[in-house]
Amino acid sequence: MLIYRTSLLRLKEMGVKKVYSFLLGQETGVTAAQVRKDFSQYGIKGNQRGGYNIDDLLISMKNLFHKEHFHNIILVGMGNIGNAIAKYSKFVNRQINIVACFDIDPSKQSRRSDMPVYSMNRLEEIINRFQVKVAIIAVTELSAQDVCNQLLKSGIMGIVNFAPVILKTPENVIVNNVDLSDEIESVIYYVFKNQ
Repeated sequence: MLIYRTSLLRLKEMGVKKVYSFLLGQETGVTAAQVRKDFSQYGIKGNQRGGYNIDDLLISMKNLFHKEHFHNIILVGMGNIGNAIAKYSKFVNRQINIVACFDIDPSKQSRRSDMPVYSMNRLEEIINRFQVKVAIIAVTELSAQDVCNQLLKSGIMGIVNFAPVILKTPENVIVNNVDLSDEIESVIYYVFKNQ
């Protein structure tokens, strides 16, 4: 559904008011039937002759993804990946607010920047103050599980993990692993498989 939302926002910026499933399918790389099936799964209905009203779709998706307010998140690890994530400007458009960053390196904590960088001993305090439920981990493989354990102890329920390791968490915790090497190798595999 997120890929549909991205396409709808782009179409809206172009001045499009209504969209048909075949056009949205072309935009997202799926069939018109798949678009209709995906939407019906979430109770989103269109008009066979009139298509879908883009504003109505975006409101439905806003409700679906709990976009009625900003979601505060934190970032642990201010190395290259962490810095890139902290500077990513598109989060605001998606109502995602990185309220704080954390790092064990004192020189990164004292650096003046738009984003406050704290020591790990302030983790629980910041999580409670901003009612944070989701965190991003961008630390080394060796420290990722320890960081994960600290986050879970402080009440985090969802983690986006950029460390190249599978984290051990309780079943009720949502973890998305983003391993850039795996993603690149997957693309390489399919490029050469099709030649």
